[in-house]
Amino acid sequence: MVDPPLRPDQFDRYRRHLSLPDFGLEGQKALLESSALLVGTGGLGCPLAQYLAAAGVGRLGLVDFDVVDASNLQRQILYGTSDIGRPKVEVARDRIEAMNPDVEVDLHRVQITSDNALELMSSYDVVIDGTDNFPTRYLTNDACVMLGKPNVHGSIFRFEGQATVFDARNGPCYRCLFPEPPPPGAVPSCAEGGVLGVLPGLVAIVQATETVKLLAGIGETLVGRLVQYDALRMEWNEFRIRKDVDCPVCGENPSVTELIDYAGFCGVASAVEEESVPEVAAMELRNRLDSGERLLLLDVRDADEYETARIEGSVRIPLAQLELELDQIAEWKEEPLVVHCHKGGRSASACRMLEAHGFRNVRNLAGGIDAWSLTVDSSVPRY
Repeated sequence: MVDPPLRPDQFDRYRRHLSLPDFGLEGQKALLESSALLVGTGGLGCPLAQYLAAAGVGRLGLVDFDVVDASNLQRQILYGTSDIGRPKVEVARDRIEAMNPDVEVDLHRVQITSDNALELMSSYDVVIDGTDNFPTRYLTNDACVMLGKPNVHGSIFRFEGQATVFDARNGPCYRCLFPEPPPPGAVPSCAEGGVLGVLPGLVAIVQATETVKLLAGIGETLVGRLVQYDALRMEWNEFRIRKDVDCPVCGENPSVTELIDYAGFCGVASAVEEESVPEVAAMELRNRLDSGERLLLLDVRDADEYETARIEGSVRIPLAQLELELDQIAEWKEEPLVVHCHKGGRSASACRMLEAHGFRNVRNLAGGIDAWSLTVDSSVPRY
């Protein structure tokens, strides 16, 4: 006897899919037999995991080395207060298994790197980029090109998001759109710039839709098109993107044929290096200033941020210009120097740059001017 294509309980679970023209039984079977790798289980990865699991994608791989933090809960909807401190991938697995026992969940509690990316991605049909930093985006892209995998991309910032599908076999890749990363610090992270809590859900739904279409073999995907969403205007825009024949990864004569040092390529430090930057708490800085200690407070934010809020007595040199203007602060090479930005990310990069140029007594203001406003001087506006 031939086994039925779906179990009775699966007919009940996926009944609305089975009723869809051009999807039906064949589409659902394709989903159940397919696999997708989520790179990141944060703001984008949480709703992605939920929708793909509910749809019946047979195997989901989750890549994330982070643990749940209280600051995640405003937008990372798989997690709750009781999950703080637990590995994200373990919490996500528990939620997915409770949601749909049909789904096999692979846990990869690692940081994706050039050493493991190809191995991690090789056994999945689709790779989904839910990352929040440029080195991992370029790494994910290059690995997908080399493996011949579609890369379902999404990104968010403040009130805006974008999504597309990169597939170098029949369209552009991420490097065709962004050949070079922005200068370090030029684009604030979500931690610094903020993000509307509901925004990741909207972008992730687009990514989930594209993933289901790819796996089920239906519809027209976003290959060669990018959609952008503005939450404040409730406005969607679409842009055409073309394959670059001179792309160093997917072009006619690629120069990047193996995975590289992506932190170096993007001019940023690794997570381990970022943790090593010495910090000073806002209240400790206040006490040192009140005691009359001679120190330089260096503000590496942009001009509009400085106009909005500033710490009295600080000297501003934007991060993008700092290396070219070190002569302005050369007298402080041996003296105490505290660097700050909005929330600490750009100033950490500045600290590493200063240390590389021989500054010996550099500290990063933990939490930036935002922490100063919250714990020292509430008259300094928050933004």
